[in-house]
Amino acid sequence: MVKVLHLSDIHLGSGYTHGHLNPITGLNTRFEDFVATLAHCIDRAISEPVDLVLFGGDAFPDATPAPYLQQAFAQQFCRLVAAGIPTVLLVGNHDQHQQGAGGASLSIYRSLLVPNIIVGDTLATHRIHTAGGDVQVLTLPWLNRSTLMTRSETDGLSMTEVSAVLLDRLRTALEGEIRQLDPTLPAILLGHLMADTATYGAEKFLAVGKGFTVPLNLITRDCFSYIALGHVHKHQVLCKKPLTLYPGSIERVDFSEESEPKGFVLVEVDVEQASHEFCPVPARAFRTVEINLCESTVPQEDLLTAIHRAEIQDAVVRVIYHIRREQVDLVQDSGLNEALRSAHSYTISANLITQVSRSRLPELGIGSTITPLEALQAYLSNRDDLRDLEGPILQAAQALMRDEAQWIRPEMDLIPVPVTIAPLEESVQLRLI
Repeated sequence: MVKVLHLSDIHLGSGYTHGHLNPITGLNTRFEDFVATLAHCIDRAISEPVDLVLFGGDAFPDATPAPYLQQAFAQQFCRLVAAGIPTVLLVGNHDQHQQGAGGASLSIYRSLLVPNIIVGDTLATHRIHTAGGDVQVLTLPWLNRSTLMTRSETDGLSMTEVSAVLLDRLRTALEGEIRQLDPTLPAILLGHLMADTATYGAEKFLAVGKGFTVPLNLITRDCFSYIALGHVHKHQVLCKKPLTLYPGSIERVDFSEESEPKGFVLVEVDVEQASHEFCPVPARAFRTVEINLCESTVPQEDLLTAIHRAEIQDAVVRVIYHIRREQVDLVQDSGLNEALRSAHSYTISANLITQVSRSRLPELGIGSTITPLEALQAYLSNRDDLRDLEGPILQAAQALMRDEAQWIRPEMDLIPVPVTIAPLEESVQLRLI
């Protein structure tokens, strides 16, 4: 039995807009959050201890991270080297330079011959000796068109046709690796890909490089004991046999991940099966406070009440309130800033509603037959602000209808009147205002 810690999608260096400068360290607080969460994962790997660590790709926001980001990443994974725990670093789409044509940011670890570190930047099978026994890891990095096809081969093909060719070539390449697997040893597929049955999140907005969706049945083969995936930020199990899952990202990058738990998975793998445990990490909380104040007589007090009810302590908070234009002066930012002081960071956004929407009256629906006065009556009955004027308005409308009836006669003929239009002088200009 081999015990594995599987984490993915660190994105070290992301989310700075939700942090602020730490006056003591001079670093963005969100950078410190990401480092602390990564350290938590490495702590668990060493304290268990696990036999193998699998990283599912996307170490940084892009393939050219700043030196201090590379240093922070290396410091944590070098702790695994010191502890003698083999580690596989898979290359994700964010780790590839120029969509794979210019190498990958993680390839430096292979160039430096860092012991017990394997860089998965190609489709290949690695036999790894661990304290729990030998295990096979087939690495499947992020693939794009340029990985499997030349530009001339894609000329004249539609997107659907290109995807079909890519999947055929991936299937062929996978079959070649699968045939070389030793059936007496556990086999793990470590892939950074977008499975067709996955529920996507922020990664679709952060995507770098043009990849393609991989059908789940293409990778869920019986020869694999465990299929460890990366790329999708939401933790989810796609298949139970063989066990196929995304651990999700370890930190939130934006509010689209507000309700998603963050963490890693501990997996016990043997030849026949695998079992897992999801381990949450202390990721920074994100909180949204949203309230409609259009009908409020005391919008400031109601907004402050909504803020006080929310758990904003040390959280990244966004406050969104909907308000009518005439209510704007009733909300004071100074009071909101004081109420949000305990948050890690916050933004306040006011959404001005120019007209309160009302549901369509059933009396005025399509196919209804109704007189103008009946239509006006139905409209006034649903306007509380015009209730006191309903009688005078109806009386005025009836008078107008009587006056109109006196002047309009069915037998009257409309006699066209010739109109002479004088030509414009050359100096006259027509303007649209």
